[in-house]
Amino acid sequence: MDGSKVTSSAIVQYRGFEAKPLMREYIFNVRTADHDREFTLNIANEIFLSHRASYQDAPSICALRLHVELAAFSNDPPKSQYDITAAEIDTYRETRYPKATKNLWGRKPKEDY
Repeated sequence: MDGSKVTSSAIVQYRGFEAKPLMREYIFNVRTADHDREFTLNIANEIFLSHRASYQDAPSICALRLHVELAAFSNDPPKSQYDITAAEIDTYRETRYPKATKNLWGRKPKEDY
């Protein structure tokens, strides 16, 4: 294996979050055949207050970042704490909620029968 993929032996479990004055900490456990580790991913409260991310999407955003780190380091990243950046939030929103294309001819008029 080239280390670019998370192996099927890694089990990622979302454990919950803790609200802090400046951020929310999202906690995950990763279990492999070799060991169990806890990872914390942080999202600044400003991200939620400015409506750039919803509280409901936050665990998914963090899980995606954690999977990237696991894949990059063969399930054993050197760090156990990560900050989610505004750019990562924007990328998540663009892929998860693409903007609808505008109709070139406007809305179809309502027909009265």
